[in-house]
Amino acid sequence: MRFRELAERYEELERTTKRLEMRATIARAVREAPRADLAKLLYLSQGLLRPEYEGVELGVADSLARRAIAIAAGVSPEEVGRRAQASGDLGRTAEELLRDRPKPLDPGELSIDEVYDGFLGIARTHGPGSTDAKVDRLASLLARATPLEARYLIRFALGTLRVGVREMTILDALSEAFGAGDPAAREQIEDAFNLTSDIGLVAEVLAERGLSGLRELRLTVGRPVRPMLAERARSLEEILTRMGGRAAFEFKYDGLRVQAHLAADGSVRLFSRRLEEIGPQFPELAPALVASVRQRPSIIEGECIPVDPETGEMRPFQEVSRRRGRKHEVTRLAEEVPVVLVVFDVLLAGGESLLAEPMPKRRAALESLVRPAERVQLAVHRPVASPEEAAAFFDEAVAAGAEGIMAKSLAPESVYRPGARGFWWIKYKREYVANLDDSIDGVVVGGFYGRGRRAGRFGSYLLAAYNPTADRFESFTRVGSGFDDRMLERLAERLRPWEVDERPPGVDTGLAPDRWIRPQLVLEVKGAELTLSPVHRAAEGRFRPGAGLALRFPRFTGRLRDDKGPTDATTSDELAEMYARQARTLSKSTAAPPPPDEGPEAPSSASERGPRAPKGV
Repeated sequence: MRFRELAERYEELERTTKRLEMRATIARAVREAPRADLAKLLYLSQGLLRPEYEGVELGVADSLARRAIAIAAGVSPEEVGRRAQASGDLGRTAEELLRDRPKPLDPGELSIDEVYDGFLGIARTHGPGSTDAKVDRLASLLARATPLEARYLIRFALGTLRVGVREMTILDALSEAFGAGDPAAREQIEDAFNLTSDIGLVAEVLAERGLSGLRELRLTVGRPVRPMLAERARSLEEILTRMGGRAAFEFKYDGLRVQAHLAADGSVRLFSRRLEEIGPQFPELAPALVASVRQRPSIIEGECIPVDPETGEMRPFQEVSRRRGRKHEVTRLAEEVPVVLVVFDVLLAGGESLLAEPMPKRRAALESLVRPAERVQLAVHRPVASPEEAAAFFDEAVAAGAEGIMAKSLAPESVYRPGARGFWWIKYKREYVANLDDSIDGVVVGGFYGRGRRAGRFGSYLLAAYNPTADRFESFTRVGSGFDDRMLERLAERLRPWEVDERPPGVDTGLAPDRWIRPQLVLEVKGAELTLSPVHRAAEGRFRPGAGLALRFPRFTGRLRDDKGPTDATTSDELAEMYARQARTLSKSTAAPPPPDEGPEAPSSASERGPRAPKGV
């Protein structure tokens, strides 16, 4: 398949924000692609070269891309920089400059295979002289590109494809292409993706063996599963009611969620909630796991928590976050901020998959598999069958330094559901008891310039919740409180590569920030209450026609949720449940009637499945 055809599909995607049109465009590209190109087409469309968990990165900076454009267009790097400053989009600049080029330096149509292999070669170029080699490889692709192709080659190289494609939309397109849009086919395809975390693999299996082939996919060490997620509840009594009067309670630890994969040869890989490999950041955990886990291959889940080196007591999340993303001084930080992996579930034990087993059997298998030690411990776990037992366990958890509790169903149906959010697991935090608002994880989608001391930089940010059903980000607040000068500088630097001139596809809001920001970074905020708003779009129309939900008096907690991707943020449904809970509390205290629609109360199959996805482009 020619890359020109894919570039034309990208241009169609860039022109629309309608999900149905985007799905149809991707489905058409999937049908047009030869089987050998299908996985590469889908990876490229996500801004990836391989599944996210493999961590393949191009390492192409603006300066490198400008040099490559200059070579291909026959102009100076300074001219490229001047034109880029005017356009604000280096991809558009490349398109304009190559349009002015007399003729291609190396004529001949580019294929998807050539583009993919060319970028893979760039990603695998390291060591002395690697910068010049990357420039030459990128310039050689541009030399054969049409102006339109050049736009997307440069955007891909910089990680700013700007076509708004995320996993949920691609899964919809695969369902349309291989299952005629049938909901059952869509569910089967999503289940396969949640199990493998590899959309290219799922597409290849569909192309080769159809929907029936997906049933042959298996849990595999080294290929992380998308984690099962929990719902919230407003009281311990509600938890027990939802779970039939009896549940397993565990401490809710405030740390980094980790999926540990132990291969038969003794090698260990650790994956974050976002499916990033984080083993090198916590080198002390691999030997500890090898010593503690009795059988291999195995896959276990746990929470990596910081502990006081003197007392062994749990420390706040912010301390373990100091070790995230570090490539230097790892040994020193391991001594300053020691961690413990507290394991709470097992997915694979000695090569046997336990995904289809109920939670009590998985817990028993976990206790047989893991030998607790200094660095690897079992989560505190206890069945409770009364409000009194639940309250006592909750108090014990808070006194031990935990955030609260996780309640897990003991029913025969309490299997592990990759990627699903539902009431099989329920979280209950101490903030609820203290009558404080629960924290909300919002995705930054825009920035507003500040005044006074904040003049000349962003002073506040527009945050959005994720709507997995519509696959879009819906605004719910503008936050400017809780930031100090240092944090504002840090955020500006982090967000600069994602700034765009126009509203990103999939962002829905009635506000117009000074600069739009592609959904990537998640911030934790708290506020006074949720109210109805005519300009915010979260859960729009759920409680009043034309009104969404807004957070009043928002405040940044100081916590950047680097452990979460944009589609792992608080959902619009969760905000609706919080608002309904708040309204019920208010109605009890004032004897006023509740709102006409109190939001979802009983779990539905949709809320229990909870389609989720990691970051998109």
